[in-house]
Amino acid sequence: MGLRQAIGKKPFESVVHEQGATVLRVCRAVLGVHDADDAWSDTFLAALQAYPDLPHDANVQAWLVTIAHRKCIDHLRAGNRRAVPVDSPPEHASHLGIPGGDHIELLDAVAHLPPKQRQAVAYHYLAGLPYKDVAALLGGTPEAARRAGTDGVKALRSVLVDRPALTHSLSKGEIR
Repeated sequence: MGLRQAIGKKPFESVVHEQGATVLRVCRAVLGVHDADDAWSDTFLAALQAYPDLPHDANVQAWLVTIAHRKCIDHLRAGNRRAVPVDSPPEHASHLGIPGGDHIELLDAVAHLPPKQRQAVAYHYLAGLPYKDVAALLGGTPEAARRAGTDGVKALRSVLVDRPALTHSLSKGEIR
């Protein structure tokens, strides 16, 4: 890595501080509250190794969401091979990355969306990625990603109709 590139990049610690909550929201939307912490850690471990080679003008948020997407897929695949723990002490989940902290119904509703809709909602509305980048992650066209996101939000609104604070339209990336 040249001196010019090293000067133009933020320290990795700053990247984790700035993007950590976004990556955790994406992981929680795709995997659920309990499995997301492992995917978040795996994301930043992989990112730490690759960060020195990342161009200084790269979109760091999109890069991290892409890594998180792949780590979530790896975690889902590995989950089919893992034993399910029972009789374990209750876990105290972090409130970092949970929309509003007290909206467990919202997270549960997102978890019940079909995979493409859940991922489109997470990547566009929680991570703030444009549909072009969402389409690149999911494999399809931006129009298909937009449709999946729209259908996901519509399904969430119909499920959460009795919670007006949750069904209010939010701009992408905004969490209440």
